[in-house]
Amino acid sequence: MKARSSLHLALAFILSVPATTVAQDRIAVNLEGVPTDSIPAKPAVTAEAEKKEAVSFLKPQVIQNMRLQDQRGLAVFEAPKQDKTPFTGFRLDWGGAFSQQFQALDHDNTAQPRILKDAVGKSYDANELLEIGAGFNLASANLNLNAQLAPGIRVALESYMSSRHHNEFWVKGGYLQFDRSPIDHPLLNEVMEYVTIKAGMFELNYGDAHFRRSDGGNVIYNPFVENYILDSFNTEIGTEIYLRTGPWMAMAGVTDGQNKGGITTPSQRGPAFLAKLGYDKQLTPVLRTRLTGSVYNVNKTPSANLFGGDRTGSHYFGVLENTVSTTSAQFTSGRINPGLRNELTAVQVNPFVKLGGLELFGVIERATGKAFAEEAEREWSQYAGEVVYRFLPKEQLYVGARYNTVTGTLQGMADEISVSRAALAAGWFVTPNVLLKGEYVTQKYSDFPSADIRNGGGFNGFVVEGAISF
Repeated sequence: MKARSSLHLALAFILSVPATTVAQDRIAVNLEGVPTDSIPAKPAVTAEAEKKEAVSFLKPQVIQNMRLQDQRGLAVFEAPKQDKTPFTGFRLDWGGAFSQQFQALDHDNTAQPRILKDAVGKSYDANELLEIGAGFNLASANLNLNAQLAPGIRVALESYMSSRHHNEFWVKGGYLQFDRSPIDHPLLNEVMEYVTIKAGMFELNYGDAHFRRSDGGNVIYNPFVENYILDSFNTEIGTEIYLRTGPWMAMAGVTDGQNKGGITTPSQRGPAFLAKLGYDKQLTPVLRTRLTGSVYNVNKTPSANLFGGDRTGSHYFGVLENTVSTTSAQFTSGRINPGLRNELTAVQVNPFVKLGGLELFGVIERATGKAFAEEAEREWSQYAGEVVYRFLPKEQLYVGARYNTVTGTLQGMADEISVSRAALAAGWFVTPNVLLKGEYVTQKYSDFPSADIRNGGGFNGFVVEGAISF
């Protein structure tokens, strides 16, 4: 409750800041130490002056080698190695992200009744769908703290203030990143011109889809409202080492294979390994191409969560959930978790092309694995394609289309099931930090058993989302 109240106060404060252009001028000048009573009224300005003034309202970058959390962070994947941000001593930087959706989705299914008893012994149909209608979803909020410790050395602490699954304030992760050597030695300095080292608990750099997903309150990188049906995302404790030269990038990493630490059941635990190889080049002033391939492998772990690591939850609420479901307990509505919990090998390939305002992005993914109780491995595949066109001089407006399909076998099911989703979206960057977007989505579930609530299931409708990120 406190997190929600804090979020509402923060939103009200932020939205009230740009109430008048005079107030904006006072804020900008006050940061330079000029008394407010000496500020004249805003004079008429030329178009060129307005352009320069607009840039001044962007949050200044004070932390090196970091992806910016506003419109400037679009089409950015790994945090940039080459950075012109000067080192001016120890710096501390706070950032936040907030999102709110208005949902108008309908769902239906053809599952046979399945009568169970709830906690108090009352009978209910586990396959009867929850009645849903138009309304506002629970708002989400993130809080980030970044510190520049030394030239090319920074630390990040990422937290969730309010989310669908955890209503309390909780930490996503934290890590230390080196882009320069802490020891001033000619050989080490030369090596670190090409190498980046990240250590701590961090978001795995498996695939490129996680760079374009919604993460709690931070939804500004995602041109759509929700993530993919197979949402490959997890935070794990470990280290990633990058080698970058020209357009080429290679990464190798090792983690503990789960989204928290652990010392018990050592016979069931082992390290997870991940690697990535990519090519990313601006071929002409208007044409950029990128192609990456990633792999993640863990042979034994109590809880492999590559496809279930997002504890903030889906941005589709209540779809294909039953009458006793709750917002927090059933927080992955609309997604599929393959349940490959104890052994997992996953491969993802991602092409990306940006031609002027046109963006093309794809996901080709295959995963195999099993749970401890299973003898044979199960296979899953995911394919997705996005087309997004951004227009106007600063690409403030965009339209997009996405198609996503998933096929595989769930534990306890003999036959393959499939899920497909089509979405159309449009968005407007009111400022580089404020985004309003809307989406029409339709999703279908195929080949689920008659006793499964998703049998003959589907949902469709509109979701409108507002976001603030800085």
